[in-house]
Amino acid sequence: MTTVSTPTAVDEVVDLVSRLIRFDTSNTGELATTRGEEECAKWVAQQLEEVGYTTVYVESGQPGRGNVFARLAGDPASTQGALLIHTHLDVVPAEPADWSVHPFSGAVKDGYVWGRGAVDMKDMCGMVLALARQFKRDGTVPPRDLVFAFLADEEAGGTWGSQWLVANRPDLFEGITEAVGEVGGFSLTVDRPDGGQRRLYLVETAEKGLSWMRLTATATAGHGSFLHADNAVTEVAAAVARIGQHTFPLVISDSVAEFLAVVSAESGMDLSPDAPDLETSLFKLGNLARIIGATLRDTANPTMLSAGYKANVIPQTATAVVDCRVLPGRQAQFEAEIDELLGPNVTREWITHLDSYETTFDGHLVDAMNDAILAHDPDGKTVPYMLSGGTDAKAFAKLGIRCFGFAPLQLPPELDFAALFHGVDERVPVDAVLFGTKVFEHFLLHS
Repeated sequence: MTTVSTPTAVDEVVDLVSRLIRFDTSNTGELATTRGEEECAKWVAQQLEEVGYTTVYVESGQPGRGNVFARLAGDPASTQGALLIHTHLDVVPAEPADWSVHPFSGAVKDGYVWGRGAVDMKDMCGMVLALARQFKRDGTVPPRDLVFAFLADEEAGGTWGSQWLVANRPDLFEGITEAVGEVGGFSLTVDRPDGGQRRLYLVETAEKGLSWMRLTATATAGHGSFLHADNAVTEVAAAVARIGQHTFPLVISDSVAEFLAVVSAESGMDLSPDAPDLETSLFKLGNLARIIGATLRDTANPTMLSAGYKANVIPQTATAVVDCRVLPGRQAQFEAEIDELLGPNVTREWITHLDSYETTFDGHLVDAMNDAILAHDPDGKTVPYMLSGGTDAKAFAKLGIRCFGFAPLQLPPELDFAALFHGVDERVPVDAVLFGTKVFEHFLLHS
């Protein structure tokens, strides 16, 4: 008699990541052109229901903006609140002509899973889905309730995903006290003074605020051949130039200070907050320095300009959009600096405004993360850091949920991980996904 062994999470995870990537869930930021979330979410729900979960499918305020929730009951004697494990199913768009493989092929080759969302964040979606299925098949009872969430619209600020759910369906988060999500737990390899190397696993404990600002200049319309004392295009362009060339003050938050202290101790470099060449020294860390460097200051990067409708017509209005990322506790000072840079003839408004977030690097959940890493990489070390971007944690923090980024990956030292986010030929190492699945399993079973 032939027996068929039950697949484990490690057996399934690479295929699940590949299959998730094959769903084109491109989020353009526009309701009319964003696609694929409903189809992907319902497929995820099927994978969960297949092993016995009762799922909740929610369309968050707009048709097709699908979200899926499933809860695994934990130890009934536990006094801990539930743990939310949140992922998002949408991705940023990709142009196939720019890629060496089709961005929605989910190709597995050369030791990588390729495609849009491979690191942002269908790799974690696949790990979470694989483990949720394994736990249910095996009858696992975790130390606390686990709530698995697969969400829409993260790539456009969560308006039709996490933000809508928190405002309209708080019942889905009942009893949850802590959460883990994306862009944390990945490895950074640093060179030690003795010639060796050390893998640091970065746990996200903070995020800069995310604010998209529209600038508007209004002036007198007229013929392009006349003299014009006021010109909306000139006014908004000058304001954009001043903002784009401005350097905000150096501000070291607690999460960044802890990160710099650990890296200094491991590498022998002077990365203390008062080091005269701190920002230059950071680039010795390699490609990740672009993310870390952006957490030392507020940033305001102009991204869009719009004005006019004919070459010989001075338009009445001109607009620009600026992507602003603000450090914790800096919002008021940031806005005051921006107002000085705008000048008297340009107004501003927030298109999207999501607050910064920061928590401390301590407690049982942090210990469980560290223990999980050490169980599979005894020479590894967890360290807190601040993400220069943003995640759905911004929404969940409004409910008093303590949030971390922990999607463990052991990465090759030479891989430019930061460049893969929203980049061409986005891909994730197969070995990193397998490692992450094992670490995340250990973490969830001891959380």
